[in-house]
This record gives sequence, structure tokens and C-alpha cells, in this order.
Amino acid sequence: MASGSDATTGSAVALEDVRKTYRLAEPVHALDGVTLEIPRGSYTAIMGPSGSGKSTLMNLVGCLDTPTEGSVVVDGREVAGLGERERTRLRGTTVGFVFQTFNLMPRLNALENVALPQLFQGVGRNERRERARTLLERVGLGDRTDHMPNELSGGQRQRVALARALVNDPAIVLADEPSGNLDTETEADVLDLFAAFHEGGTTMVVVTHERHVAERAERIVHLLDGRIERIEELEPTDRGAGDPPEPGRSDGRPGSNR
Repeated sequence: MASGSDATTGSAVALEDVRKTYRLAEPVHALDGVTLEIPRGSYTAIMGPSGSGKSTLMNLVGCLDTPTEGSVVVDGREVAGLGERERTRLRGTTVGFVFQTFNLMPRLNALENVALPQLFQGVGRNERRERARTLLERVGLGDRTDHMPNELSGGQRQRVALARALVNDPAIVLADEPSGNLDTETEADVLDLFAAFHEGGTTMVVVTHERHVAERAERIVHLLDGRIERIEELEPTDRGAGDPPEPGRSDGRPGSNR
């Protein structure tokens, strides 16, 4: 795994006075002076109401966008100073993404989906497949390597997505509402996997609107109106203490996806 060589050596990500303004009918300040450090090997949750800047922050940390003002350093590299090709390369080697909707390639099986990111890094076929197989075994899907996405449950697809996010040994894994399409029991299984990989040294950042999901992290960054409202540090005894929704939840989510 790469590491930064400047003052942010201890950081997977460092933002300094970051502003992001979208020029629509009138300027929209999605982020307004955000300063945040995400230490290597940490587990951070980001919470906030709709429009608070969560998605914009995620896009900047994930090298999908650049700030209007301020500094975003990812794995020791200043993102704003990179060209599109360099940002794409940094994103591919340094950031792993896990999405609410899984975003698996429908015509590739589980093994091929996990192996795919390595193709763009020039990794040989045998090494790609071996690494993908190892990760699928780690997430409990060693017997599902040849299954297509439509042959997998929602929980299994999210496990494939997590394995894919980790296949290039990224400096940071970004998970955007990763439990949004999962039932309560399957959600707990996926969050247990996040915790296990974090304990193994992976830097985890989870964007969520659910308190019990955020409480799996070491700290919660609360956003409001494009600013950091507060940072809540969680003691080990507090982590995971939030009560999940009761089975048969009434928020319109699907039933069991196991």
C-alpha cells in the first residue's frame, strides 16, 4: 500500500479549508470551509441530512471531483494538482468503492467482477484470479465464484462489492450507504466484515444516515449545510451499541437478502 511522504504521512486523507461551489442559477455552496483528517487505519462514519454535503465530500475524497478552493490530499498527493488521467490512476490504486446499489457488472460472474479492477492496473490474469478468489473466500463466498450477480442475494452481492473494493489493496475504502438495500440480519453481517477488514488495517469511511451503522465506527463526522457541525469520538464500549431497526421494518426496504 502506498504511503504519503509529506506532512500528511499519518493520514489517508487530509482536507484543509475545502470549499466546493456549484454554479447553477445561483451559486450553491456544497462544502464551505471543511477541514478534516482521516488517519490511516481509522474507521470514520459521515452523517448528515440530505443536502449537508455528504456526497460532495465523498466525491472529493474518492478523487471523483476537485475542490473549488482548499486542499484535498489523498494518500500523500494533492488531488487538485493532478490531471484527469492522474486522478483516474490515483483513484484506481488508492480508493475502493462500495455502493448501496452494488454496481456489479451483470455479465460477469463474482470472480470476474472482483478481478476486474486489477485489469486496469496491468496485473496478469492468473494473479488477478487468485487475488479475487482469496478475497471472495474471506467474505464467505468461496463457493459462489462462478455465480452471476442475478444469482446472488443482496447480501452476497454486497460482499462481492466489498471484495472488489479491496482487490487493489487501497489506502481507503469508501462505502456510500452500504446497507441501504439490505435487511437487518444481512446488514449486520456486512458491517461485521467492514469491522474485520478495519481491524486488519484498512481505512474505512462509511457515509450513512443511520445511527446504528455509524456507531460501528471510531468516530462520527456530523455535517450540516456544508460544514462540519461536530466530530463525535466513540469509545470502544459505545461502538456498535446502537439498536438496529426491528425485523419487518416499515421503511420500505426489502425483506431478507441472504
